Amino acid sequence: MTYDGSSKAKGVKIYVDGQLWDWNIEQDRLSESIRTPKTLLIGSRHPSSRLLGTVDEVAVFSRALSLSEVETLSKQLPITAILAVAPEKRTAEQQQQLRTYYLEQEDAEYIALIKQKQELKAEETELLKPLTTVMMMSDMAKPRDTFILARGAYDAPTEHKVQPGTPAILPPMPKEAPQNRLGLAQWLFQSDHPLTARVAVNRYWQMLFGTGFVTTPEDFGSQGAFPSHPQLLDWLAVDFRESGWDVKRLLKQIVMSATYRQTSDASRETYLQDPSNRLLARGARFRLQGEFVRDSALEVSGLLNTKMGGPGVKPYQPPGLWKEVGLGGNPVFVQDHGEKLYRRSLYTYWKRSAPPPSMQIFDAPTREKCTIRRPRTNTPLQALVTMNDVQYVEAARHLAERMLKEGGSTKEEQVAYAFLLATGREPRSSEREVLLELYDQSLKHYQANAKAAEELMSVGESPRDKKLNVTEQAAWTVVANMIFNLDETLTRE
Repeated sequence: MTYDGSSKAKGVKIYVDGQLWDWNIEQDRLSESIRTPKTLLIGSRHPSSRLLGTVDEVAVFSRALSLSEVETLSKQLPITAILAVAPEKRTAEQQQQLRTYYLEQEDAEYIALIKQKQELKAEETELLKPLTTVMMMSDMAKPRDTFILARGAYDAPTEHKVQPGTPAILPPMPKEAPQNRLGLAQWLFQSDHPLTARVAVNRYWQMLFGTGFVTTPEDFGSQGAFPSHPQLLDWLAVDFRESGWDVKRLLKQIVMSATYRQTSDASRETYLQDPSNRLLARGARFRLQGEFVRDSALEVSGLLNTKMGGPGVKPYQPPGLWKEVGLGGNPVFVQDHGEKLYRRSLYTYWKRSAPPPSMQIFDAPTREKCTIRRPRTNTPLQALVTMNDVQYVEAARHLAERMLKEGGSTKEEQVAYAFLLATGREPRSSEREVLLELYDQSLKHYQANAKAAEELMSVGESPRDKKLNVTEQAAWTVVANMIFNLDETLTRE
């Protein structure tokens, strides 16, 4: 058997006694590498289907052999048999076999050209591979019949056959639309369908304000809540649709509005008049999502990698976590390194049976099912993450480095610089005093224990600037860590 490495079934050839056999190709959808850590077995699978027989001789070659080479290796030795025939009595086929054998075995120039051809073919195969593989569904050539089930029981179908389409209570699909998922998509986005844009706008508003116009984003029907600002919701929905469903434009439009840029400070009277802030008389105040908390810490520290696109990455994670939920410890979690550790949380690899714990503690869903509204909890575990998780401690020491390099020449300026980066405002005098007192205490501690300072500066894989005083940087790291744990840092104010 020979294989040319083309990732196609036609690249496999099977010979029996030196003769090429025809064979049927049933499937030809290989898209990934056939390389595997498993050992090569002859006449067996892993670990079953053992060959009932004996194997006389096995040889493995580093390249795909040609037909003449296979014939030469076979017991029939066709070249020897042809040479025994007088030259004038040889047939045209026998002469061609001799010529091919000479070229492939003796002619150095021909052999070099064949090698070059194989290398170019391998390069072409590699270039033709897609950048990524996307799984997709397709309709069956002949869809099977589907029937209404009696009380939903899968083993109790009725005689009522179901046809593609929308429920009768809803508007029908366009006549020209195909009766499949494409037609359903066209129905959802047709110009007289109001719900798609309204639901989308409501969810983006919920993400930015903590609560949507409609407080039941999963239900826009008669059982759902009435919108707080129906005219604004309608206007944004129409504008979103007419702009070509431009999400970036919609988000920019909202965050640049006077409504979004309001402060969350409010008098007691104003608060009592509208405790849930449904009238939007003040800025929204709510704890950020887990992804936002992590990305904010990386951005403030200067570590955030803003590269767009690409495969998922595996940042820091407690060791052995996947072993507890995997089948026999597989697959094994292999942490990434370098700049991949600091990519935005959007690109974090997500194992549904073991989500990243630092995000799950901040109420990120497992993604086993669609979650329209995330819960918001406040627990001591969240503080333990931002105080002790490798990612946040590493971010704190890099913020400390920024304070020393960019924050100014005095301690007061450096504290104010870090506070402004994290919270968006200057610290009050009382806050500045607390942070400076913490710095002085931490500095004394690390001056007396230089080893502890070195250990703190070694958290995470990114190197530290060794030109900076290690004890000062360690003390500022403690201050930066406290700033990362402030409510104003973790909360949208």
